[in-house]
Amino acid sequence: MKPTWWPGEQHEAFTEWALSQGVIANGVSPARFPGRGLGMIATRRIEKDEAIVTVPHEAMLTPSRIPSSFSSRLPEGTPTHALYAAYLTNGDSADLEPYDLWRRTWPTRADFEACMPILWTEAPPHEELLPPSISGQWSTIPPQRCAHDYETTHQNLLAQQQQRLRRDWDIVISAFPNTEWERFSYHWLIVNTRSFYYLLPGQEAPEDRNDAMALLPFADYFNHSDVACNVKFDGQNYVFRAAKEYDEGEEIYMSYGPHPNDFLFTEYGFYLEENESETLYLDTIIFKDVDPALQEELEFHQYLGNYQLTASGVCYRTEIAASMTYMTLKDWQNHVLGYSMKGVDEEKSASVIRNWINTYIGEADTTIRHLESLPSAGDDQLRPEMAQMLLTRWKQIRHICLRALDAIPC
Repeated sequence: MKPTWWPGEQHEAFTEWALSQGVIANGVSPARFPGRGLGMIATRRIEKDEAIVTVPHEAMLTPSRIPSSFSSRLPEGTPTHALYAAYLTNGDSADLEPYDLWRRTWPTRADFEACMPILWTEAPPHEELLPPSISGQWSTIPPQRCAHDYETTHQNLLAQQQQRLRRDWDIVISAFPNTEWERFSYHWLIVNTRSFYYLLPGQEAPEDRNDAMALLPFADYFNHSDVACNVKFDGQNYVFRAAKEYDEGEEIYMSYGPHPNDFLFTEYGFYLEENESETLYLDTIIFKDVDPALQEELEFHQYLGNYQLTASGVCYRTEIAASMTYMTLKDWQNHVLGYSMKGVDEEKSASVIRNWINTYIGEADTTIRHLESLPSAGDDQLRPEMAQMLLTRWKQIRHICLRALDAIPC
């Protein structure tokens, strides 16, 4: 009799194949979790630091596994991400045949369409319903122009992802003009959501970490959590060790990195109920209160942008921006340089920050009301599962803002 978590015949067949390739599964198995899809489960009690999955280099899909007859058709300097997606889309069927059992366990394009914002925008479902860190848009605030460019790793996420995908698409169709967009974008997302950091000992890390990636059979069953496996690649094996003790039947996780929920939502199509790395950004809200001349001052003193809001309050950069709204420029400059506290008023700063947070709450309330007003069957563009993901995420955002308000002195 199969256990209740049995993942199905195709996953069982793939597991047998993975083991035949040298993968070691020690007390773990792929499993189906009701309402949450696939993951990795402990099939017995597992001790802390025990090696539970080992993937040998020979079993991994790396750039060196792609035939040179294929890779040489792409321009020099082609991103690794584009190379993998191109190969999975246009590679010779005989070369790809060894991976058939593995590929049958991957999510379908329909699975991605249900959870990946980048595919929602192909038939746009009101992009303003996405969180601002993803879309870069606000429904209650006019667009704000910043006087200077600055790096926003965890903002404007969708535009950055779209830019990478379109760049890779343009490269690939230059070599394979008959490439189908749906198949290529599907495989691009497979690589994006299932790859692991891959750097051989002695290799210099690339400027773009997306150029240091490999696909690992079996290990890609791990879901993400803050409490995750200890992972190490020594050039011969990728080894996953238990970060704590697990009882039989518990799900075992790995970490995809310390990312806020909006990043996880954009890149992987999910977010966590509780996320220690949860962060929102107040940049657009703040820039409406700070004119270009003051933005110039912020940039000069290296305080421009990336104003973080967490459940415990706001970052020091936000406090600096808040003090600028009521201090004289000279007093503010002396304060930033550490020369003087003249003009600093903690109550005024707290009031400014509370107004900024309340603006974010207003955005959340507006979007939540809109999402709750949609018919249960959804509309022509926004399917029910998309609407529910967005609604839950916006309620998380509102809760974070309320907790941050509680942390700001009245």
